[in-house]
Amino acid sequence: MHLQGDYALDRRRLKRRLTTWRVLAVVAAVIAVVAALAPMGYLISRPHLARVAIEGVITEDRERDRALADLADDSSVEALVVHIDSPGGTVVGGETLYLRLRSIADRKPVVAVLGGLGTSAAYMTALGSDHIIARAGTITGSIGVILQTAEVTDLLNDVGIKAETIKSGPLKAQPNPLEPLTPAAREAVEASVMDIYEMFVAMVGERRSLDRSAVMSLADGRVYTGRQALDNGLIDEIGGEEEARAWLQRTHDVGTFLPIRDVDLEGADRTLFDMLRTSVRKLFLSEILSLDGLVSVWHPK
Repeated sequence: MHLQGDYALDRRRLKRRLTTWRVLAVVAAVIAVVAALAPMGYLISRPHLARVAIEGVITEDRERDRALADLADDSSVEALVVHIDSPGGTVVGGETLYLRLRSIADRKPVVAVLGGLGTSAAYMTALGSDHIIARAGTITGSIGVILQTAEVTDLLNDVGIKAETIKSGPLKAQPNPLEPLTPAAREAVEASVMDIYEMFVAMVGERRSLDRSAVMSLADGRVYTGRQALDNGLIDEIGGEEEARAWLQRTHDVGTFLPIRDVDLEGADRTLFDMLRTSVRKLFLSEILSLDGLVSVWHPK
């Protein structure tokens, strides 16, 4: 009986120890999960500033749009700092970003910080913010729209190839590299380019509080340094993120002590294929500029 009692006592002690270790293991697992998820924003966040980056050639991006919409709805985000370093891109890409930033600005302050480049559709994007800051040496401006094509009929004739096109009307598929650009087609294409150009001019006038004549004198496609842009009213201040935070404190009482967190606009649930595709686009797209639709992009000769 004595041996059985000792055995039962040892069993109870062993069970208690196992229970203790199991509890400690669960606690450790919870701590590990918390540590892993906290930086990604899955926990209830304290008030903070959000920082996003717009880089490279700007195109439409559904993941980016969803991420920006989430920022607008996130009550823990006190303000948004948008870092822009881009030569521009498609008109629709720039227009979409502009509208997204305006939607966020309806709920919380948005400040844009231009890096080395902030031209064309990238400048259009910056117009969606409440305050634009650039470095003295930033290249910005290039307010305009471009549609480029090539006509290769002479080259085809030289190698003995004759292109044939059957279409429902004379302006269908114009411009087309396989047939000469007719005066009527040129006029139609120019009308489309100028229509988008007028939209861009109106954006600049509205957001920068400039009359049309002032905007037209600036919107001839030329680029400006940050210093020139400030003198012409295209930006608000020379500086960087420190000046952005000072402006938020000064005008919106958003404390400079608040932490700032980077937000991935490309989505945390991307597949390996998505990441490879994005990398290839960033590597080659700015060189070949194979963009559909009208383009607002600065590419020096």
